[in-house]
Amino acid sequence: MLTQKQKDLLMFIHQRISENGVSPSFEEMKDALNLKSKSGIHRLITALEERGFIKRLAHRARALEIVRLPGAVVPEERPRVSKRKAANDRAAPNFRPSQQEGGMFVSRDSVPVMGRIAAGVPIAAIQNKSHSVVVPPEMVARGEHFALEVSGDSMKDAGILDGDMVIIKKTDTAENGDIVVAYVIAEEEATLKRLRRKGASIALEAANPAYKTRIYGPDQVQVQGRLVGLIRNY
Repeated sequence: MLTQKQKDLLMFIHQRISENGVSPSFEEMKDALNLKSKSGIHRLITALEERGFIKRLAHRARALEIVRLPGAVVPEERPRVSKRKAANDRAAPNFRPSQQEGGMFVSRDSVPVMGRIAAGVPIAAIQNKSHSVVVPPEMVARGEHFALEVSGDSMKDAGILDGDMVIIKKTDTAENGDIVVAYVIAEEEATLKRLRRKGASIALEAANPAYKTRIYGPDQVQVQGRLVGLIRNY
């Protein structure tokens, strides 16, 4: 799922490449989307690349390639599964099918994987369900849950690594110090960070000294869920 600005930029790039055979400059993109700075374009380009819509071509200036457009059918990505896990899955009894509840799929045995979440540069989260992942029943005993694949390394010192699958309990509240899926309204993006309240402000802290803490006003951040578990394949 793309934000409106991401879709607008993708279609603008596609149009210019179709007309001229070359992608537009960042300055042209900024003007086309009526943004104030090129930093916003950099974030949008990164988000589109992470989602697999565009590809940057190495060693060539202004070289972007359109991989696919919104609505294009692409093969479903299959999760990486270790040989040991595959053997356990074959031996495990069949679990009950999930039931739809408020747009989410929940059960005691599996949760839906709803896309990717950045532990670094924010990317959109909670997209369409791609597949389900089996989890220990005690991890999802109460409430609605979903899973997200982690992209990036900004939470590595909290033991959350690139490629991990985080299990999130759907909630709009969190305690000080909880690791949450936080939606930053102005940027139309979500990220996985530790939440700290500092007076009237909200800080989204990374667990990697290479990333700066981001400070927002109380009305600029919405909590979409809280971390309750993690799955890692070896």
